[in-house]
Amino acid sequence: MTGGQLIDESIREWLARDALPGLQILHASALTGGYSNANILLITNTGDRYVLRRYLHHNTCAVETALAGRLAGIVPVAEVIAADPDGAAANQPVMLSRFLPGDLVSTVLPELAPREARELGRSVGAVLAAIGTVTFPRPGFFDGPDLVPGPDGMEPTADLPVFVDRCLRTGNAHHALTPAEQQALRQHSTQVAPVLGAVHGSHQLVHSDFNPKNLLAAHHHGAWTITAVLDWEFAFSSTPLFDVGNMLRFRNELPEAFTDGFLTGYDTTGGCLPDNWRELSQTLDLFAIADFLTRPTEHPFFGKAIDLVRKLLPANATNGTWLDPTNTSDGSPTP
Repeated sequence: MTGGQLIDESIREWLARDALPGLQILHASALTGGYSNANILLITNTGDRYVLRRYLHHNTCAVETALAGRLAGIVPVAEVIAADPDGAAANQPVMLSRFLPGDLVSTVLPELAPREARELGRSVGAVLAAIGTVTFPRPGFFDGPDLVPGPDGMEPTADLPVFVDRCLRTGNAHHALTPAEQQALRQHSTQVAPVLGAVHGSHQLVHSDFNPKNLLAAHHHGAWTITAVLDWEFAFSSTPLFDVGNMLRFRNELPEAFTDGFLTGYDTTGGCLPDNWRELSQTLDLFAIADFLTRPTEHPFFGKAIDLVRKLLPANATNGTWLDPTNTSDGSPTP
């Protein structure tokens, strides 16, 4: 079997016994993408293709399996063939799903003419609107197959300044941000946080990593469509504006036509863009940016997060002349 070293003996036994009985795996190869888990393409003797997902860090197998069932017929997601959420049979948490055709949007987008980029953007926006039609009893995070958000009383859009401060204190920001820049980021989060009161209590499905590298697209009958939304490991219940902010986080790297199509597609197929959507989505995305500061400095997004932080801050915060506005000119704390 090609790539056999990718699959432990216990997983091979699980595949043969429980997931794909009677089938022979002829090929196994690593799929690109995914920083937290390993995805492996399997091809059987019948020519069928599957994706084996190994959970190497945080185990969200039960949640992702349940979401796949919940989203069937609503959002393009891969059908789950078998799963071992607690690793009792495969000796580690694993999920096997059908392989869906298509290319990563991040791969095809740079090659598209503006008209096609706009068309693809509209398809992406419509899919995000469809995700938002899935609702839950309350906001919060999933920790099991019941998909009941928790803990009770959790509000994912609250306490932004506290979260930013914790990320700065426990992460690696001190390797790249000056003390003045760190303090300016704290002040910025405090200034922008009040706007999020408008979305407190939202309880729609949030993908939380909704961007071109987690979307598959295909060109059929002269039109671009989304064939799959991948990697639901970070999903939770709150406002879809988290996903809008995620998609537009690196807006300068996206074709303008794609961005326009995305916003139009989302807004015209049931998504809600309030008048201050840009402010709300950028403020919500600060949760993710701050979290990136806790990653190892060699992580692909650590440096990009530093760049984003510096774009948020006033120029005098990055040249070392910024003063904490909560302090008086003589250095005494403001009462």
